[in-house]
Amino acid sequence: MVLDVLDQKLIALIQDGLGLTHKPFAHIAEQLGISEQQVLNRLQELKDDGTIKRMGVVVRHRELGFKANAMVVWDIPEHRVAEIAKKIAAFNCVTLCYQRPRRPSQQWSYNLFSMIHGKDRASVLQRLDDIVELLELQTIKHQPLFSTRRFKQRGARYINPDRFAKPEQPVLSAATATSQPPIDNKNDFSFPLVARHAYG
Repeated sequence: MVLDVLDQKLIALIQDGLGLTHKPFAHIAEQLGISEQQVLNRLQELKDDGTIKRMGVVVRHRELGFKANAMVVWDIPEHRVAEIAKKIAAFNCVTLCYQRPRRPSQQWSYNLFSMIHGKDRASVLQRLDDIVELLELQTIKHQPLFSTRRFKQRGARYINPDRFAKPEQPVLSAATATSQPPIDNKNDFSFPLVARHAYG
C-alpha cells in the first residue's frame, strides 16, 4: 500500500490529538479540503489495513482525582509472562501492561511493567495487594515505583507536519518505510506506518 500525500497530511493532523470541539473530524476535513465523511472513511481504511493500529484517549489522571500512580515491575518466569500480563491488564486500575527485557548487567531482573493509578499512595498499594492476592502472585518478586514528576503525555509522532511546506516531497510506500524508525519534529518525514508503535 502507498500512502499518498493526503494520507500523510491526515496522519500529521491527528498524531498530536484531536481538537476539543464537537466536530473534530469536520475541522480536520476543512484543513484538508475534503468532507468530514471522507476523513472518517479514510481513517477507517487506514485502521482496517493496519497502517493505524489504534486511536485512543490520553487521560490527565490528576485532573480526575487520581493523584498517585506507580509503575509496578514484576519478575515473571518467561513461560508465564503472557498469561500473567493478560490477567493484570484486565484490572480497571491498570492502564499499561507490557513486557521488557531483563537487564542482568544492570542488576535488573524485572520483565513485566504495569501502571496502577489511585487517589493516593495508600490506594495504589491496596490495589497492588488485591492484584497479588487475587492472582496468587505472592511468590513473584515485584516492586512499585511511584512517580515523582508528571511529563506531557502524547502518542508517538511519525510525520513532520512542516514537510508539507516543502516542494516535491517523495511519497513512501508502506513496504519501504517499515524498517525506518519513527521521527521527531526536527527530522525529515520517513516513517508513515503509525500502526507499528505499541506498548508490548
